[in-house]
Amino acid sequence: MGPPTTPQTHEPHKPSEKSVSDAAKLLLNEAIADKLNIKDVSSSKTFRIADLGCSLGPNTFFVVQNILEGVELKYQSQGLNSPTPEFQVFFNDHASNDFNTLFRSLPVDKQYYVAGVPGSFYSGLFPCASLHFVHSSFALHWLSKVPKEVVEKSSPAWNKGRIHYSNAGNEVVKAYSTQYAMDMGCFLHARAQEMVCGGLMVVIVPARPNKVPHSQAIANLMFDILGSCLMDMAKKGIVEEEKVDSFNIPIYYASPQELEAAIYKNGYFSIERMENLPCVTTHDNLSKAKLFALSMRAGMEGFIKEQFGPEIVDELFDSFRKKLEEASSIYDSGKALYLFVLLKRKIN
Repeated sequence: MGPPTTPQTHEPHKPSEKSVSDAAKLLLNEAIADKLNIKDVSSSKTFRIADLGCSLGPNTFFVVQNILEGVELKYQSQGLNSPTPEFQVFFNDHASNDFNTLFRSLPVDKQYYVAGVPGSFYSGLFPCASLHFVHSSFALHWLSKVPKEVVEKSSPAWNKGRIHYSNAGNEVVKAYSTQYAMDMGCFLHARAQEMVCGGLMVVIVPARPNKVPHSQAIANLMFDILGSCLMDMAKKGIVEEEKVDSFNIPIYYASPQELEAAIYKNGYFSIERMENLPCVTTHDNLSKAKLFALSMRAGMEGFIKEQFGPEIVDELFDSFRKKLEEASSIYDSGKALYLFVLLKRKIN
């Protein structure tokens, strides 16, 4: 399983929520209309949907509602409007996720049955051939764990003085990329067992453009700056340098080629669509610095507290914000990519 204190969906470097959600909604509707064959996937009166890495909502509820509406329209278009199916929706995240808050936020007018499924999506979560539609948004860049090589002093991949693979040596990058490939293999294998043949899976993932160095991805640039802030605090004696050396963030931004390679290796899914989502920001550089600092804190605060204690958090992220303000050029030079990927479970 992934880090126990951090939800699978925390994303420190999102573009405009509206720009992504609007584009994703359109692509999601098109995916269901064009690629979902109700007669192939559903032999029962129940249509089952899983949202993997749901976090606390409410975005997960908007997505589920979009899926439901799209499936109902598909039933009608295929002459299956009577009777309409019963929908069962499974919300998944780590066991530490606050499912109480999630369920208290459920829409009162929901038209589906609900269940929470705690556990890592890198392992099996559901019975064989039980799911008709799987969705996961801003979750699959989280690794199941930090690669063990990067925290071993005797390893050539020991990541001393850094908290991420950005600007690290080739051995560190390889350790992260290998862990990503293993995790994606586990994820795809589990979903292949759980989904009915002809079922659809939509994943939205932050990624790194093909042929762009890891050090030029804007998210990696952010982690590099955060790591430099921690090292500054270590030099001042505020935190122990050894604790910085042993602290690594289990996030990897794969390229589309790496994602495609994992899918082809698994062999159970066809790639029906892979498109870039818009990366829109409308803030000036000072506002961007504050926004990114707040977002980074939301995603990383749990990790920071666990490793270094709560007393450094305010100073750390204040320093991080100031460095972002001083390095405003990264917003133009850093590369970002957000992928919409539609997969279809092959018919055996």
